[in-house]
Amino acid sequence: MEFDPIKVEVWRHLFASIAEEMGATLERTGYSPNIKERRDHSCAIFDSEGRLLAQAAHIPVHLGAMPLMMDRLRETVRWTPGVMWLCNDPAHGGTHLPDLTLVAPVFGNNGVMESWSNEPATPTLHHSNTPIGFVANRAHHADIGGIAPGSLPLSTELFHEGIILPPVRLVSGSRTNQDVLDIVCANSRTPNERRGDLAAQIASNRTGIRRFQQLARQHGLDEFTLRAEESREYASMVVRQTLARAPDGDYSFTDYLDDDGHGNLDIPIRVTIRLREGRISFDFTGTAPETTGSVNATEAVTRSACYYVVRCLVDEEIPMNSGAFEQIEVNAPLGSLVNAHSQRAVAAGNVETSQRIVDVILAALAPAFPDRIPAQSQGTMNNVTIGGHDPFRNQSYAYYETICGGAGAGPAGNGASAMHVHMTNTRNTPIEALEMHYPLRVREYAIRENSGGSGTNRGGDGVIRSVELLAPAQVSLITERRRRAPGEGTTGAALPGKNSLTPLDESQSELAGKASLHCQSGAVISIETPGGAGWSPPE
Repeated sequence: MEFDPIKVEVWRHLFASIAEEMGATLERTGYSPNIKERRDHSCAIFDSEGRLLAQAAHIPVHLGAMPLMMDRLRETVRWTPGVMWLCNDPAHGGTHLPDLTLVAPVFGNNGVMESWSNEPATPTLHHSNTPIGFVANRAHHADIGGIAPGSLPLSTELFHEGIILPPVRLVSGSRTNQDVLDIVCANSRTPNERRGDLAAQIASNRTGIRRFQQLARQHGLDEFTLRAEESREYASMVVRQTLARAPDGDYSFTDYLDDDGHGNLDIPIRVTIRLREGRISFDFTGTAPETTGSVNATEAVTRSACYYVVRCLVDEEIPMNSGAFEQIEVNAPLGSLVNAHSQRAVAAGNVETSQRIVDVILAALAPAFPDRIPAQSQGTMNNVTIGGHDPFRNQSYAYYETICGGAGAGPAGNGASAMHVHMTNTRNTPIEALEMHYPLRVREYAIRENSGGSGTNRGGDGVIRSVELLAPAQVSLITERRRRAPGEGTTGAALPGKNSLTPLDESQSELAGKASLHCQSGAVISIETPGGAGWSPPE
């Protein structure tokens, strides 16, 4: 196909603008700080065959995983006008249970135009009982049940982590299914937040449906379909050309998770990458089997990490659609750490193992792309969940945060400090918002000086975030890079992270990387995040 570069670029923005506006709706109407402040959500649109058409620049671990859920849902559910399907089940392409995904079909005929649209109908699309596309959003809910507030416990099975939702109709005939909503809210410690955030997800999809229909009407469905196909082929071509610049060969690397929180240490993740004439395959044979703790990853998470790295290799803006993944194959053996069985605990696999998978892939590809690959970044999301009863507001609460750290240096310069890296792209919860919503007080939030690794280009520094409990609470920590530092074994190694608890007697006690404990009022939880490794030219 010959490409008109102007039309490719214009339509890239047109498609992406639908997903971006969905994200803006979700952020503005979200109820919880996790949605409206941290932006822990993602939005995407799909064509009539369920292929990814565009995604907003939100959370990489969400967006690379949603195509797999879309594939599973198209095989199992019935699409009718006004329906929206809610799902978080790993067996249907979910990542971990707090990530609730809401998918809706888009129909072209005005006879089923959604009742919430106040704009005048312009009947230019043909009537059809088949969707012309789909819209979807995924949002991390701060608590959806389980054995600990925040739904990121030191679990040993999926049932510990919260309510499991196979595809269920949250919206039918353009009306919210109250029974389903009540079940979800009844299984959360913070039902009002769940109700508000799910309403925001519904509003987001409605925005996407309207904009999708408007774009198809404005240009005609045939032109819309042609430009979607052109966009896919262009993305595929650019990725193929990027991969073809590297020498064909096999590239391998092994790195290790610190532990699974249940006594299993130094858990290996191994990848062998094969580059052949503009195609790339990732083979995780040799990776540890699924483990007791929740660091197991679903296939969707592993694929997402692979897609993310390949996208980072491309040095130009391209449409982010299914075409960008056509040159990629992933072999993640079932029953391994990177493709666990559906009832295994997976809460930390989405947030921690995903980061290590990226570290392993980047290290393996360094010889093939020496001018593109950075040193290791902090390699963790530093997950903190705190929950209990708020005596000041007389209600239960659940606070969830991922904390930034150092980015690895690269051939082009120093690593950034205090950054969310790789598979996460959230903001922090501002101190003012945190203290307004929860019985917590931030005692310190600062750059962790000199935590980045040295080298020709220095790694970025991590941060120190200390939070005081103003009421008794249950605290859970899911963190990595506490035993094994970023860049370990190199001259550019960074400082590992550190977790600690200061009780009322002011004696400081170091905590494990993965811990769950009950703390009294006045306790201070301090998280010192890892820096990024330094980079020097290969010898």
